[in-house]
Amino acid sequence: MTHNSRMAKSAGSGSSASDFGLLVLRLFFGINLFWWHGREKITHFSQMSSHFPNPLHIGSHASLIYALISDGICSILVALGLGTRLAAFIVFVDISVAFYFVHHHPFSGGHGELLLLYIGGFLALVCTGGGRFSLDMRFWGRS
Repeated sequence: MTHNSRMAKSAGSGSSASDFGLLVLRLFFGINLFWWHGREKITHFSQMSSHFPNPLHIGSHASLIYALISDGICSILVALGLGTRLAAFIVFVDISVAFYFVHHHPFSGGHGELLLLYIGGFLALVCTGGGRFSLDMRFWGRS
């Protein structure tokens, strides 16, 4: 194997290092989102439903249901690597709406900076999929 082909393999999309990086990204972002935001929506749904932000004017209850699906279900799917691209897209849309319509001042304190990090991480997973160490790869042979 030549030096160039070794470099291409180690830097390529099918390398073990890249797949391990996607695993770390999925686990870090998926578990973190679930732990800090998903659990809250699951355990305090009834208390939150009357006053949850409604930036798209679909109703507080419907907005909270979408956020619960995103933060409480899709975050775990991303961590597992199951339906990774679709689950990450749902999270990306939810967090983008929260950023642009609710917490849109990333450098003035609050949640803006954190939301930008989530947007970047989940958008990367939309583009790449879950990688070799995902349930998508195990069940369907693709990430």
